[in-house]
Amino acid sequence: MSIKVGDKAVDFTLVTKTTEGPKLFTLSEHIGKSNILLLFVPMAFTGTCTTEFCDISNGIAEYDALDAKVIGISGDNPFAQAVWAEKEGITIPLLSDYEHHVAKAYGVAYEQFLPEANLIMGGVAKRSAFLIDKSGTIAYAEVQDHPKDLPDFDAIKATLTSL
Repeated sequence: MSIKVGDKAVDFTLVTKTTEGPKLFTLSEHIGKSNILLLFVPMAFTGTCTTEFCDISNGIAEYDALDAKVIGISGDNPFAQAVWAEKEGITIPLLSDYEHHVAKAYGVAYEQFLPEANLIMGGVAKRSAFLIDKSGTIAYAEVQDHPKDLPDFDAIKATLTSL
C-alpha cells in the first residue's frame, strides 16, 4: 500500500552524486525549508524517464517560484545517474535507491517490472509523485501502474499553489 495524502513522509537517507563526489541526502534534513516534490522513476536512460526529468529541469523556475525542491529517485547507482544527468541536461538532484528500500517504504515498488516482457526486476519504482509540505505531511500523492504514464503535473502545481 502506498503512502497517501495526510500521511507523514517516510524519512530516508540515499546517495546522490555531486561534483565533489557521492554525498548523503536525508529527507528529514530538508523538511521545513521548502515543500519537497519526490519523483520516483523506474530507470535512467529510458525514454519516458528522460523526458520527465528534462521537462522538470527546463521548468524548474516554476517549482522554485512555488517554493518546491524537486528530487528525482530511481534504483540506478549514483554514478550511472550522474552520467545520465550530464548527457541529458538533467539538473534536479537524483537520489540512488539502489536497494529499493525507499520505493518499498513508499509502497511504489513493482513486484515484477514489465511482466508482459517477462522481466523479473522486482523492486523497480513505479513512476510516482509525492508532494511533501513544510510540516512533513504528504499533500499530494500519485502512483502510476504503467511506466509510460506521467504524473499530473498541473495538479501538483495546483496543490503547491494552495500550500
